[in-house]
Amino acid sequence: MATAAYTFLTEADWAQRIAELERIAGCCELCPRRCRVNRLEGERGFCAAPGELVVSSVFPHHGEEPPLSGTGGSGTVFFTHCTLKCVFCQNYQISQEQEGRPFTEAELAQKMLRLQDLGCHNINLVTPTHFLPWILRSLKIAAAAGLRLPIVYNCGGYERAETIDLLKDVVDIWLPDMKYGRSEPARLYSKAPDYVEINRAAIRRMFRQVGPLRCDETGIAQRGLCIRHLVLPNDQSASREVLAFLKNTFDPRDITVSLMAQYRPLYGANRHALIGTTVDRREYERIKKAFIDAGFGGFYQEPEKLDAAFIIDFKQRKEEPLTG
Repeated sequence: MATAAYTFLTEADWAQRIAELERIAGCCELCPRRCRVNRLEGERGFCAAPGELVVSSVFPHHGEEPPLSGTGGSGTVFFTHCTLKCVFCQNYQISQEQEGRPFTEAELAQKMLRLQDLGCHNINLVTPTHFLPWILRSLKIAAAAGLRLPIVYNCGGYERAETIDLLKDVVDIWLPDMKYGRSEPARLYSKAPDYVEINRAAIRRMFRQVGPLRCDETGIAQRGLCIRHLVLPNDQSASREVLAFLKNTFDPRDITVSLMAQYRPLYGANRHALIGTTVDRREYERIKKAFIDAGFGGFYQEPEKLDAAFIIDFKQRKEEPLTG
């Protein structure tokens, strides 16, 4: 197994990254919302996150992409709150309803070490951006105590260049969404009319930082980029525009795509006619074929094999491993 990049950081490296993230959080511009509230004093912006860690669940996840889940599971840490708050979010209990409890930095470090002891292949940070100063302090503690697993940054793809740069040699595997290929759905469903522009710049920057997804001899991911795209009903994800961007920007052989068919009209989706239904299977298959024909390898969900296991009840599941 390759050594995680953060294990090579010096005390000075850690101190510099943490100090800069604290400076940004003090007039918060951790994400593109740039609310400029003082998170260090407990002021709250769009994400509504307080000035301390809030975590819903920490468990081995066996339903992520195969190179992440492997046989031991992906060590997922689900953070409460979100910088996007999509109306159709399947994790709405934590992104919208704020399910979770405060964690100390030392407690989170111990949880990450526990995931390593359980045999997980990585530490999978889910929607972490709004807690970055606190997460890096936790990671520093865990690394000093022997954490060696690669860090997966599992995010909505709505990230600032400055934040991505500060995570160089901290994040091993970038796992961003490309949610939309057009601005109007991003405005309507995620209150982020600038999503497409910011997301595309972020994807470019992540790729420059870590390159193509690379796996060890057993097929477990060690470093690189994997892009998720959830197909929405009635072309609301503008999947063909996402594909066109990827084709025009990258060599398809360098990009790993995870195309998802698991959309369900959860949370507030039923208030919007165009996404208040499931995805037509024929439309998903056409999009899947277009990605494959363009040469993009990766992971393509098969709608007929999906069940309800991917919808996590965060009020109940806290540490129990998730199979799927």
